[in-house]
Amino acid sequence: MRVLRADALLMLVAIIWGVGFVIQRTAMETIGPMTFTAVRLLLGMVSMLPLLLVARRLQPATMKRTSRGKLLLALTGAGLAMCFGAVLQQAGLVHTTAGIAGFITGLYVVFVPLLGLVVGYFVRWTTWSAVAVATAGLYLLSVHGQPTLNPGDLLVLLGSIAWATQVLIIGWLALRCDPVRIAVYQTAFAGVVTLGVAIPWEQPELAAVLLLWPEFLFSGVLAVGAAFLLQIIAQQDAPPAHAAVLLAMEAVFGALAGWAFLSEELSATQLVGCLLMFIGIVLAQLRPPRPLEQDSIEPAS
Repeated sequence: MRVLRADALLMLVAIIWGVGFVIQRTAMETIGPMTFTAVRLLLGMVSMLPLLLVARRLQPATMKRTSRGKLLLALTGAGLAMCFGAVLQQAGLVHTTAGIAGFITGLYVVFVPLLGLVVGYFVRWTTWSAVAVATAGLYLLSVHGQPTLNPGDLLVLLGSIAWATQVLIIGWLALRCDPVRIAVYQTAFAGVVTLGVAIPWEQPELAAVLLLWPEFLFSGVLAVGAAFLLQIIAQQDAPPAHAAVLLAMEAVFGALAGWAFLSEELSATQLVGCLLMFIGIVLAQLRPPRPLEQDSIEPAS
């Protein structure tokens, strides 16, 4: 029963994140991508602040020792990666559809093991197969008869690489700090940095921001704050394989939401590309890479 509940929560998270692509795209008709991203992240951070009261209950039973300086450096790196990932994804949505953006963003699970080679991960043959399948799918989905890659798709792809970097950093932090503090710090850092760039670059108007309060409630409070908590709760009981497949459904729900709410249509070639990318995403998650060397975990002081 607990596994079924966890699977249901993960499916709900995938639906929230998938529909979120539609919300993010429609918001671009009113304000700039950096302004929307900044407000969204800061609202998500504020919604997670009450969780700090129970943060210690969510930390690992055993934690690796590390210096405050290294923790701060890693947290800052995670915040910067989140900043680049969110901004590039949002900017890409100006030029591409919600469905395509959802599938391309999902490629971060393929980039994670590839970037992990730099930090000593052993990449299995299934991962290389996933890369080949997903790359073929990306070509069919994005190019589909055009001579060049859509600029919006390219921005989302670069954002996917940034998200993969963030995942790797979080993987290091997860054994050294509780997840709530990680989430609050990185989201706050990314939101403040993005807002600092958005104000002089886009010169947002407060009235325009206030008009989008429903979009901000969904994308900030629900997609950033609540979905993060649901994911933590669910993955305490869900088997890794279940979590991998269910969270990968984010891309599918993004495409369905784009079709249902924005009348976005995909050609037969693009549908085949979506299928290949989904297969690649699932392959990459079902058998994740393993570190070449496992450090011993020491009790936290």
